[in-house]
Amino acid sequence: MISFLYFLIALALLILVHEFGHFMVARIFNIKVLTFSIGFGKKLVRYVKGETEYAISICPMGGYVKLLGESPDEEVAEEDRSRSFSHKPPYVRILVALAGPLFNVLLALVIFYFVSIIGYNVPSARVGNVAENMPARAAGIQKGDIITKIDGKEIGEFLDIASTLEKTQTDTVKVTVDRSGAPMEFTVKPTVIQEKDIFGEPFTRRVLGIERSEELVKKRQSPVKAVPLSFYMTWEYSRITIVGVVKIIQGTISPKNIGGPVLIFQEASKRAKKGFGDFVLFFALISINLGVINLLPIPVLDGGHILFNAIEIIIRRKIPQRAQEIAQTVGLVILLLIMVFAFYNDFDRIFDFSKYFHGK
Repeated sequence: MISFLYFLIALALLILVHEFGHFMVARIFNIKVLTFSIGFGKKLVRYVKGETEYAISICPMGGYVKLLGESPDEEVAEEDRSRSFSHKPPYVRILVALAGPLFNVLLALVIFYFVSIIGYNVPSARVGNVAENMPARAAGIQKGDIITKIDGKEIGEFLDIASTLEKTQTDTVKVTVDRSGAPMEFTVKPTVIQEKDIFGEPFTRRVLGIERSEELVKKRQSPVKAVPLSFYMTWEYSRITIVGVVKIIQGTISPKNIGGPVLIFQEASKRAKKGFGDFVLFFALISINLGVINLLPIPVLDGGHILFNAIEIIIRRKIPQRAQEIAQTVGLVILLLIMVFAFYNDFDRIFDFSKYFHGK
């Protein structure tokens, strides 16, 4: 129950930040905001301040900001035309549409920064299993050893081992370990193996033949060092998300990897059990995903609005209303199909529908 409450609060925050981005930029360009709603459907709570209605609606899976003149065929009084969304220049409309996804990415950046300072869990450099017929075992490294240095370079966490081996050009490396409080040094000749990355692309890397243990250590950064780290993490996870979407469209990655709210809730529950830091980091990733996916050039998404207005800038005239309506309908159908497919994948992971189709 607590995990579900965390999930709803975090989801509401992601939607709030996204819609607040649209809201703020609209206000900056003096566009009249009629409604700011967290959720869709029937309004459970509503509050009117000035010219804007603020609401919490019954369906929490989304939200919206309703702007004056948002629909081109909407009738707008002459005195309000200067504050109508559809009467603003295309570049203004692009900035309003772009603001939602951008605020989601900025939210992730802020989360990464503060979590880097507060501290986050990483696998320690303690050795778990030592593989048979691999260099580490041949050299004498044992389960439980803590790797402290490789060729004199400090090792603070398990991931440092791979990055240090990648930078080392020599055939052999000096590995220093802590074994029950006593330092020991081994000469190890790493072997090269071929693996696949998260996108199924093959790559080679040098390994010692050890696995990480279950031990975790808390890693913290100074407020100064946390700045470049948070920017790097935001860029890297945004890049991975974009590449993942492209590869799904190309067919390189199976569409079965697409997940919906059920998968997100399951993963959020796991992260919540590991600690607040893990949970918050997970929702930073979801925030980036939300921002990137909303930039897809599908009508009804922010990316679709950006595309329409970019075309308008290029052709120097408005796109016919009928063409926009058809595109919006097609976009809505595509979005609904994606949502249905995501829900199917979620429940397929739980119930394994294939056993019913194949008689297993």
